[in-house]
Amino acid sequence: MHGATTHCSQQKVRKMHCPKCNYEQADDNSECLSCGIVFAKWQKRQAQPPPMAKSASDDDEEPQPGLVGALLFHLPAEVNPVSWGLRALLLAVMVLWGMKFVFASIDSDAAMNSFWHLVNLPFHEAGHIFFRPFGRLITSAGGSLMQVLMPAICLVVFLIKTRDPFAGAFALWWMGQNFIDLAPYINDARSLSLPLLGGNVGKHSPYGFHDWEFILRETGLIRLDHAIARLSHGVGAMLMITAVVWGGVLLARQYRRMRQQYREDC
Repeated sequence: MHGATTHCSQQKVRKMHCPKCNYEQADDNSECLSCGIVFAKWQKRQAQPPPMAKSASDDDEEPQPGLVGALLFHLPAEVNPVSWGLRALLLAVMVLWGMKFVFASIDSDAAMNSFWHLVNLPFHEAGHIFFRPFGRLITSAGGSLMQVLMPAICLVVFLIKTRDPFAGAFALWWMGQNFIDLAPYINDARSLSLPLLGGNVGKHSPYGFHDWEFILRETGLIRLDHAIARLSHGVGAMLMITAVVWGGVLLARQYRRMRQQYREDC
């Protein structure tokens, strides 16, 4: 009897290592004496299956954009199919009308003879009044500046205030059209053959009446009138093409959102 007791007391206690911190301790502990984890909960967590991969049904979910992406590609919570269809029609008009402006030569005066020239003209004349306090040179340039600034202001308002990037794309298209609209006027700085407001022709008007003749002569750039006109036309074409691509991407994303809404409703 005495020998059996001695044998039991000499048996070694079974040891284990904590699976988290590797601390050695008795095998029958329920919690780690070092880091405090509960062994049963740890084992349960380790037994859980890994997160499932993204399923095919999640393909339409849009990635979370950054700040710039949120401004340029904001999507409403719900997309109205009628509104989407009207915007698709407007995009088609932007493409077709934009092609007419982009591919027309500067000498054709296609921009200045279009409906959009009548839209731009009031802003041009208002620019002369608005910039008058800044001197004669800025006053002459103010008409052209206002033509470009007006759609730029609309672009900022649509992106930040109304959160409507498609309207912003249209404002960018309008800005590009204004650059193209200005190209024939710049190109005419030496020939002075275009009819001006009031029916006058530049060559028969007093010095300073033709904005771009005055601007380029006063700055010594008159010999670059054709190059500056081509630059203005090129910038306008680039902006109009960018606006069309931007609007197309927006409509494609909105279409995916509509399709997702339809599946959820069903």
